[in-house]
Amino acid sequence: MTVFIILSLCSVLATGMGDGGTGSEEGVERESKPGQPPHCPSISPSAQPWTHPDQSQLFADLNQEELTAVMSFLTQQLGSGFVDAAQARPSDNCVFSVELQLPPKAAALAHLDRGRPPPPREALAIVFFGGQPQPNVSELVVGPLPHPSYIRDVTVERHGGPLPYHRRPVLIREYLDIDQMIFSRELPQATGLLHHCCFYQRQGRNLVTMNTAPRGLQSGDRATWFGLYYNISGAGFYLHPVGLELLVDHKALDPARWTIRKVFFQGRYYESLAQLEDQFEAGLVNVVLIPNNGTGGSWSLKSPVPPGPAPPLQFYPQGPRFSVQGSQVASSLWTFSFGLGAFSGPRVFDIRFQGERLAYEISLQEALTIYGGNTPSAMLTRYIDGGFGLGKYASPLTHGVDCPYMATYMDWHFLLESQAPKTIRDAFCVFEQNQGFPLRRHHSDVYSHYFGGLTETVLVVRSVSTMLNYDYVWDMVFHSNGAIEVKFHATGYISSVFLFGAARRYGNQVGQHTLGTAHTHSAHFKVDLDDLVAWVTAGFLHIPHAEDIPNAVTVGNGVGFLLRPYNFFDQDPSSDSADSVYFRGDQDAKACEVNPLACLPQAAACAPYLPAFSHGGFSHN
Repeated sequence: MTVFIILSLCSVLATGMGDGGTGSEEGVERESKPGQPPHCPSISPSAQPWTHPDQSQLFADLNQEELTAVMSFLTQQLGSGFVDAAQARPSDNCVFSVELQLPPKAAALAHLDRGRPPPPREALAIVFFGGQPQPNVSELVVGPLPHPSYIRDVTVERHGGPLPYHRRPVLIREYLDIDQMIFSRELPQATGLLHHCCFYQRQGRNLVTMNTAPRGLQSGDRATWFGLYYNISGAGFYLHPVGLELLVDHKALDPARWTIRKVFFQGRYYESLAQLEDQFEAGLVNVVLIPNNGTGGSWSLKSPVPPGPAPPLQFYPQGPRFSVQGSQVASSLWTFSFGLGAFSGPRVFDIRFQGERLAYEISLQEALTIYGGNTPSAMLTRYIDGGFGLGKYASPLTHGVDCPYMATYMDWHFLLESQAPKTIRDAFCVFEQNQGFPLRRHHSDVYSHYFGGLTETVLVVRSVSTMLNYDYVWDMVFHSNGAIEVKFHATGYISSVFLFGAARRYGNQVGQHTLGTAHTHSAHFKVDLDDLVAWVTAGFLHIPHAEDIPNAVTVGNGVGFLLRPYNFFDQDPSSDSADSVYFRGDQDAKACEVNPLACLPQAAACAPYLPAFSHGGFSHN
């Protein structure tokens, strides 16, 4: 039984591994230098056997012009008194977000399958009305795009009534005001203790706060525990708690009325920072000195080893075998539309294999992380990441690390906490990948002699969400036998708290005074197979350990699910693949006309064109 369980676990973890390289979608032949092999074509010299459906933009995220048009229309219709959400205080009115309002499924299918007119293209705006006698959050549908002429309030229809104002997401301006309160008003009340434990600098310049959630234990609360950490330059501060945590009540519309409701320091609770300071001066507080690790050292992601030989690289010897137009991806086997929900994250629509729809929608809906520990921030933390924004915090993909260097990269335009659209460069990548493993094979030495097989080649669309300390890699993988694989991996920095008392019951010690807190990761997906909708949850337990320093790795920290054909086709559709290899014992397997692999010395006698490295930059929020 033990052997069976271990082997089963290994096989599950292995499904999250095996990434490699792919091609770009540049369409120009490039000259090679004298004495070097010619550059590989960027588009296959043969006619492309696939086309993009006319409805390719039905599910496309809003472009910059549409986002601008919606914001302009909202400003005109809602009147004066609205401020830029980037500067909005709780008592202000502001437009929090604008994104695509997905079309009704029935109308979309009538257009896709029966040629009916497309449904009107619409946007969904979330508006904070903090300046009203009864502050609330409203959801407004705006359309039709690109020239909006109506607004429809759908708040009551969707939620049964007005949305209470205390449930609204925290704006960046609110976080900045909380930090201002903590560092300018509150911490100066305990400078003696902070100098002793934490090398306190004026206004706490060597410290930063870390957010937690939820913001209370009962309806109506808006109070958040904030942990304080050393601000380590060039490395994750998440691993450097100083043992001080503050419960901030920020429900009042006036920041001047916000208060500290409770203080936790190195294992004990206090009513205020002033009380903590008084007890410290009276010699009643046992203080653990927390060393300041400066610029990171072994906590840094910068390797102490100089660069070595370049790692393996995959490329297309005869050009890429897929294309991307707008939000539509097409290959000889697959077509689908991709997008990114500002809060819900990555999604694909109208997924077809060899022209037949297998799924109407596969989309991430929510991600959840639940922590445990013996400090208030650890024991209460349940991050529901959709509330922060799995699309909002999409990360620019680094070429050659997040995706194969020669993948096709696409930008994402969004409007959140701003009056004008912003762009995340390289928010998506699409690539075809040789897994280096057979999808199927058989070598016959009985009665007749032959070999037949097909390498496992997949089409992948990927994005990454960076949710403060954790980075989630989201993959939709399309196999050549009609299977669809959905998976995610967690990497980045673990969360940590001050180590004291029975802390090891809730994780492992990862530093002199640092506990890596045990937690679970769960992702919740919607899988709409047209006549059946499944809600699939995939997750795993993560008990931090020494090897999670400085970063948790993706190996072993991934999970997902497969949609595998079962009596859906008459036979394995990959048997018709043009990549198939078959030869008999009486044939010359080295002949190009017998075995396509024998053609590789000629087909691959070219050098891939490698564009200059680029990076999408940093938001500086």
